[in-house]
Amino acid sequence: MSIDWAPKSNRIVTCAADRNAYVWTLSDNKWKPTLVLLRTNRAATCVKWSPYENKFAVGSGARLIAICYFEKENDWWVSKHIKKPVRSTVTSVDWHPNNLILACGSTDFKTRIFSAYIKEVDEKTEPTPWGSKIQMGHMLAEFSNSDQGGGWVHCVSFSASGNRLAWVGHDSSISVVDCNRGMVPTIVKHNFLPFLTLTWVNENTIVAAGHNYFPVRYSYDGQNLALAGKIDQMTKKESGNLTAMNKFRSLDKKATSETGDSILVNSIHQNAITQLSIHHGSKSAVSKFCTSGIDGLLVIWDNKRTL
Repeated sequence: MSIDWAPKSNRIVTCAADRNAYVWTLSDNKWKPTLVLLRTNRAATCVKWSPYENKFAVGSGARLIAICYFEKENDWWVSKHIKKPVRSTVTSVDWHPNNLILACGSTDFKTRIFSAYIKEVDEKTEPTPWGSKIQMGHMLAEFSNSDQGGGWVHCVSFSASGNRLAWVGHDSSISVVDCNRGMVPTIVKHNFLPFLTLTWVNENTIVAAGHNYFPVRYSYDGQNLALAGKIDQMTKKESGNLTAMNKFRSLDKKATSETGDSILVNSIHQNAITQLSIHHGSKSAVSKFCTSGIDGLLVIWDNKRTL
């Protein structure tokens, strides 16, 4: 259900609905898996390496987050759990740049920030604006994307400095909270269909995407969160008559039957965008990012482009 790559150590971590996670290491030009002891009884839904790549977080349907690290004595990956007060499936996780703080979103309409300090692999650091208590599993903050309940939180993302956290909800909302401004969330209900993914592309700009098939840019000045434009070349697409073979090939590849009478949307993606990743640069200065969607496409975008 989720995959993440550690660029410095060249390791891949995967997790799936079979309740397992694996760390893949390249050896003799072959990727060899190592089982992770997650100790969960529900599907593993999301995974993310920490910035120092010495541990990773796995969200699950068991209403918990597993913080996994390598135990040299036994030569395996083990985990410690963050449980309370998560009350539903964890849908997204993201690490603070200091490697000790973790944000998560879940289907109980909440975004939470926890300490993910592991004494076996982490060194103690100075307190952060999010909180000074670093005990494993301690909740530093909790936010909702609406006073009236809100919707599932689909994705969370820390900014490059770690002082800002953004998230998107299924109630067509996008929210930002700044730990240096009283930790009061700025919530915007937009006119698009719900976003499913987002990332910071610099300290003041967010790119989000989802059910509208195209990426959208938002700017944040510390107080106001405003739409800065769409990122797509909206061109009219025409579909000609398709043979039976092409029709079934399209069903298999794009999950849609494109017939001669069908109407294609005027965007590059033809279905919901489910993932947005940095292609070139870092969260402090992204020059290119990529999106992938249900239509089977992977698209690389120039971040300077706005339409």
